[in-house]
Amino acid sequence: MTQSHRRAGTSRRPFPSSIASSIPSSVRPLAAFARTAVLAGFPLCTTLAFAQAADAPEQSLPSVTVSAKQEVDIGPQLQKKASGGALGSRSQLDTPFSTTVVTGEDLADRQVTKVGDVFFNDASVSDNSNGNNAWASYTTVRGLQLDWRNAYKINGMPFIAYGITMPYEQLEQVELLKGASGFMYGFGNPGGTVNYVTKKPTDKFTASVELGYRSSHVWTEHIDVGGRAGPNDMFGYRLNLTHEEGKPANAIGINRNTVSLGLDARITRDLTWTFDSIYQDRNTWGATPSFYLGSLAGTQLPGVISGRGGLYAGPDTHFYSNLQVYQTGLRYTLNPDWTVSTTYSFSKQARSRNESTFFLADAAGNYSSSRYDGAENQQFSNWTTMVEGKFRTGPFRHELVAGLSWQKQIDRYTSNFYNNFSLASGNLNGPYTGIHYSDTVFQKYRAGDTEQKSAFVSDTMHLTDKWSVLAGVRVTNYDQGSYTGTGVGDTNYKKNGLLTPTAAIMFKPMPSTTLYASYVESFDGGGVVASNYLNAGQGLTPAKSRQYEVGAKTDQGFWTGTAALFRIERRSEFSRDNGAGVLPSFVQDGKSVYQGLELAASSRIGSQWEVGGSTMFLHTEYTEGDTNIGNRVAGAPNFMLTGRVAYRIPFVPGLKVGVDGKYTGPMKADAANNLNLGGYTVFNLGATYNTRVAGKDLTLRAALTNLTNKRYWGFQYENYAQPADPRAISLSAKIAY
Repeated sequence: MTQSHRRAGTSRRPFPSSIASSIPSSVRPLAAFARTAVLAGFPLCTTLAFAQAADAPEQSLPSVTVSAKQEVDIGPQLQKKASGGALGSRSQLDTPFSTTVVTGEDLADRQVTKVGDVFFNDASVSDNSNGNNAWASYTTVRGLQLDWRNAYKINGMPFIAYGITMPYEQLEQVELLKGASGFMYGFGNPGGTVNYVTKKPTDKFTASVELGYRSSHVWTEHIDVGGRAGPNDMFGYRLNLTHEEGKPANAIGINRNTVSLGLDARITRDLTWTFDSIYQDRNTWGATPSFYLGSLAGTQLPGVISGRGGLYAGPDTHFYSNLQVYQTGLRYTLNPDWTVSTTYSFSKQARSRNESTFFLADAAGNYSSSRYDGAENQQFSNWTTMVEGKFRTGPFRHELVAGLSWQKQIDRYTSNFYNNFSLASGNLNGPYTGIHYSDTVFQKYRAGDTEQKSAFVSDTMHLTDKWSVLAGVRVTNYDQGSYTGTGVGDTNYKKNGLLTPTAAIMFKPMPSTTLYASYVESFDGGGVVASNYLNAGQGLTPAKSRQYEVGAKTDQGFWTGTAALFRIERRSEFSRDNGAGVLPSFVQDGKSVYQGLELAASSRIGSQWEVGGSTMFLHTEYTEGDTNIGNRVAGAPNFMLTGRVAYRIPFVPGLKVGVDGKYTGPMKADAANNLNLGGYTVFNLGATYNTRVAGKDLTLRAALTNLTNKRYWGFQYENYAQPADPRAISLSAKIAY
């Protein structure tokens, strides 16, 4: 990495004649050179010093070292800030929990198209998602499936992520807070919280146009424009537009249109207004279906099959989704130590889906299929006000965060829908013959309301320059109602004063290293059972989960490393089989425990090489309940390993190539531990080339996912599996103005 310096305001006048006449004749050639250098724009003092040094060889110049920190692009980005909800925004290095930040540039280099690929290089995260059907947001962290109702945020504000594939080319970064987050964000699954950060206005004008191609035949166009306008650059803007259309590798059609807009106004020196929005219509056809294992005779799964689109679904199947997000806020700086902010967010999501589920009957691949054809939608309103400040009490420094939050979620489900459990039967080795085209105008009823009102406060107290402690608590009033549309079976759960505390102690032996121990509680579960279960619409009762974690983080410039030892205790939730050809029920029963060790590191080797990797060792167990005690938790692998290598080609400036790989260990497909899913390894290749053409920045990217076209049965949900996405290539060209 290079660094240049320029002295502003330097005069370019030639030497005065009095100075020139006083220079000895033996030095006048150097003086002439100095005069020419000054006319060319070099500072006079620097040029005279050079001439004097050249005339006095017996004096040696003092050594000057110019250096700049070389960040490691691969691995933990510990200096990057991440939203911590009620903790405020702080760097990963100063956060006493395990976190991951994936930059927008990394997403672009790897040509990410679904949430499971976002965290491909994090061994704590396993992919259960399919970017083209209702399972788009299914992801497992530390062996726990993330909650699509509460685990996903946009700019720190909640939204319903069910079936949503985000426009990753329009994101600044994606943040993952692993483990329970009750204090930070309120109710949610203890697996973790994903926060999508949209692109913000830029201080200088920027504009880019990008054209992309993805197999088997998808074309993408993307425009990104940002900058500032008005008196004193008062107003900022960032506009992104994307159109995507064609045939993906694991479906037969996609059409997507996305627009995101970010605005801000520096109303005064201390007061800033912001606005962020996303509007996306995303429609897919013929996506690979899901495979239900609960009706399988015996314990042997059929041989793995291809996940290529069109094999088991035709143009009659579809998944249509619409996402709308609107956020606005004010931030006021009272003084350098205190700020007050308030933010309101409204989001709504609608989906219409005509999708198949195959009920596997035996190891030979025989199946019966069901077809669900219906529609659902949700909306989410959230308002949060926070105050953040720094103060002292005697010798102790404090960082205080306090606030109030209100949120309301409304679920609407289809009251009339097509749900055929015997649409077609067949064998995986033959073509699928089931056909059903939608012909119904769906009517929806209000299936559920969930409201949370909370107050939170945390204090990070610095006892010395090295020792600090964190204490925080959130108090929540929770009100949940679920309705059947008929009035029969309606339920309501309401409880006030629910406490979710957190505490941590941190030790920094040096500014670049943090050792910590933390504890946090959370209420998970709740909400309404999704429509793909027999007990759809049933209200679920929230329950408390607990997490204990001890960890270390260090950033030494040319290498970084993290380690975390954790234990999570939560109530068990899983699907229960109701017999062949019948949808399962979603039940809450007993308790499960997750204990594990996470390790991650990355390093820059010389100026060309970067290497990184991570691993997770995990032990899970059902410890309480009517059944399954002592069994491993479904979908939780015992071991995962990732590795990544990048190389900058020295004789082709701007060209970087890389390869990454991920091993996912064997896991149990069901809570009864009757079905095993084998381990598998996936490799990806990538290349990025940065250059300039006609004065414009040109970036060329290529990515090859699932390099070996590996086939495997991947865990999707308890008793559900999916075939691997087939090999696919992505190419893009971006010109920045």
